[in-house]
Amino acid sequence: MSTTPTSPDVVDMSTMPCDLRVVEAEKRYGDFTLGPLTMSVPRGTIVGLIGQNGAGKTTLMKSIMDVTHLESGHVELFGRDVSGLTDREVAELKGRIGYVSAVCAYPQGMTVREVARMHSLAYPQFDQGRFEELATQMGLLPTSATKKVKDLSRGMGMKLQLCCALAVGVSLLVMDEPTAGLDPIVREEVLDIIRTWMEDESRSALISSHITSDLDRLADYLVLIDNGHVLMTCERDAVAEMGVARLRSAELERVLADGFVANPHVLRHDLNLDLLVPDRLAFSRAYPDYICDPATIDDVMVLLVKGEVR
Repeated sequence: MSTTPTSPDVVDMSTMPCDLRVVEAEKRYGDFTLGPLTMSVPRGTIVGLIGQNGAGKTTLMKSIMDVTHLESGHVELFGRDVSGLTDREVAELKGRIGYVSAVCAYPQGMTVREVARMHSLAYPQFDQGRFEELATQMGLLPTSATKKVKDLSRGMGMKLQLCCALAVGVSLLVMDEPTAGLDPIVREEVLDIIRTWMEDESRSALISSHITSDLDRLADYLVLIDNGHVLMTCERDAVAEMGVARLRSAELERVLADGFVANPHVLRHDLNLDLLVPDRLAFSRAYPDYICDPATIDDVMVLLVKGEVR
C-alpha cells in the first residue's frame, strides 16, 4: 500500500508576492532560541500563527515590528529588506503596518479622543473621519469618547487599537491574540471588522491566536511554530481533509505495517492511540472498521507538537 504524508502539504511561498517575509530569523533569550525561522505572509491573505505558550509567537511578532532586534536573518516588508534601508525608509514602511497587541498599550491616562489625536500627529495619513466612522460603528463613540484607556474593557481596548490602525490606512495587520478574553459578541464584531477590511485584496494580515476556531474561519494559511521553529506551513483548507484515527495498539500496528502513513505522529492515551492521517476519506475507505474523526486545527497542533514520530 502506498504511503501518504502525515501533515498537510507544505506551501512554498517563496515565489508569491508577499507583504511580509521573515528570512532565517534568529533571536536568543536565555535558554530559548527563536529560529532560524523563515515564514511569509502572501499579499491578499490572512496567515494564522499557531503554537503553544512559549513557542515563540510573540517574540516573532516583536521581531517583525523591530521591538526586539534579531541577531541574524532579516525581515522584508512589502518586498524590501529593512536591514538595508535608512531609518526614514523603514519608518515609511512601518507606517503601512497596523500592530494590534494582546494588551492595549496606549498611555493609560489618555482618553479615546486623545489617542486618536496622538495617531493623527504621528501619521499624516490618519483619516479622522474614518476613525470616527469606525469608532461609532464599534460603540466607542460617542459614549466612550472621554473614557480613559485604563477604564476600557479588554474588548473596547482591542476595538480602539483596530480603529486607529485602520484609520491610518495600513496595508498589513499584525495582530497578537486579538480575540483572547473577549465575550462571544465582541469576538464576532472584531472578526467581522477584519473580514470586511480584507475584502480589499491588496491587504494582508498575520494573526496569532490560541482560539483556533477563529483562524478556521479567517485564515488562508496556517503556520505552526514550536520551540522557535516552524513545524508546518499549509493551506487552512488542507486541515479539513485530515483526520484523527482512534486506534487500539493492534490496529495501529496494522496501519503502520501497511505503510499507509509516512512519518506518522502518534499520541498515546489510556485506552487508545491517536494517529494523524492526511486524508480522512482515503483512510476510511482503506480501514472501514476503524474510527477516524475529522481533524481540527487543535488536533493537528497537538499531534505534531506532542505526538511521537513512529
